[in-house]
Amino acid sequence: MINKLVAKIQKTGAPIVVGLDPMLSYIPGPVLKKAFSAYGETLEGAAEAIWQFNKEIIDNTYDLIPAVKPQIAMYEQFGIEGLKVFQKTVDYCKEKDLVVIGDVKRGDIGSTSAAYATAHLGKVTVGENRISAFNEDFATVNPYFGSDGLKPFIKTCKEEKKGIFVLVKTSNPSSGEFQDRLIDGRPLYEYVGEKVAEWGMECMGESYSYVGAVVGATYPEMGKILRKIMPKAYILVPGYGAQGGKGADLVHFFNEDGLGAIVNSSRGIIAAWQQEKYAEFGEKNFGAASRAAVMDMKEDIAKALENR
Repeated sequence: MINKLVAKIQKTGAPIVVGLDPMLSYIPGPVLKKAFSAYGETLEGAAEAIWQFNKEIIDNTYDLIPAVKPQIAMYEQFGIEGLKVFQKTVDYCKEKDLVVIGDVKRGDIGSTSAAYATAHLGKVTVGENRISAFNEDFATVNPYFGSDGLKPFIKTCKEEKKGIFVLVKTSNPSSGEFQDRLIDGRPLYEYVGEKVAEWGMECMGESYSYVGAVVGATYPEMGKILRKIMPKAYILVPGYGAQGGKGADLVHFFNEDGLGAIVNSSRGIIAAWQQEKYAEFGEKNFGAASRAAVMDMKEDIAKALENR
């Protein structure tokens, strides 16, 4: 699947992943009204509103981008109805030939870790059948259980030709409380990056490994160091736009071939209609506003890479 991701990035010229992280506050009034009219102000009504919102965003952006990243927590908060929409969203994105990164941040050990890997990337055995469950192409993984927590995911990646993105240096302000702690004079995130590079050598695609890393756009200098530590790892870069990251901050995450990184924007795209810059679209054309935001982001990144 890493080969497909690289190919789609090259085809679209947009190293962009749209974070499908819907909050009800992002959903325009007419969409909410229609869903609540049909299902009431219930979990089912919320789920229907999210689905209609997601579908409009996808329909307006799928031809511009290589990948999407639904954050499972935004769906889980609505219980089973929300998870049904998570699955429906994954399936619809695959119909549109998008690469799906499940932002699930799973991590455990032994059979529990194996079960997480099976649920999101593998196949579960039911009698004589082998069946995919959520069936994303990539999943985000927490490395702080060590190799015991990652090995079941790496095994599944090898079997299914899918991938993971390991949390290395996250974009949130307090990430340094643990990730920046010095060990023998070096920050912890560098050691995690070295393990990502080591794990990645076990399952290589044509040019890049199935084992990637998450490194926030809000820490460009750290990204520069980690790019050198993990030359064959694709880096998923959150923190663009709403969290303060911009194109100029991203250049060090890419290799000289212009590949090696994919940049996430969530509310900066899906809630673009609420921004002053895209106010002209209005709530009825929120999908078109998202399309415009993707095109602006693509241009911003391209200019930054040209000028590096």
